[in-house]
Amino acid sequence: MERRQRKVADRSDAEALLASWQESGLGLAEFSRSEGVDGRSLHCWRLNLRRQKQAPQQPAPRLRLVELALPAHQARYRVIVDDLQIEIGDDFREDTLARLLRVVGAC
Repeated sequence: MERRQRKVADRSDAEALLASWQESGLGLAEFSRSEGVDGRSLHCWRLNLRRQKQAPQQPAPRLRLVELALPAHQARYRVIVDDLQIEIGDDFREDTLARLLRVVGAC
């Protein structure tokens, strides 16, 4: 009867398993079988943790919402994220704003 393998639960579980694997001297597949862990899950955690260590940590962007003092019929909204500013009026189209935010988010 085949033993059911569990997924890696979280980051601390993955780090503990990967440390044990390094000490074991076994291949990843063999180690995973011996621990009853899904080898694909452990391999994905290994790749993701490696990428996180290689990627420089960036501070969270500063986000501000500025209220502009204008007559009620000329309402304007300005969103400021670091050096980027987006200003829209009440007449903006949601689909246009969504496209704009996707482009900005990809930068």
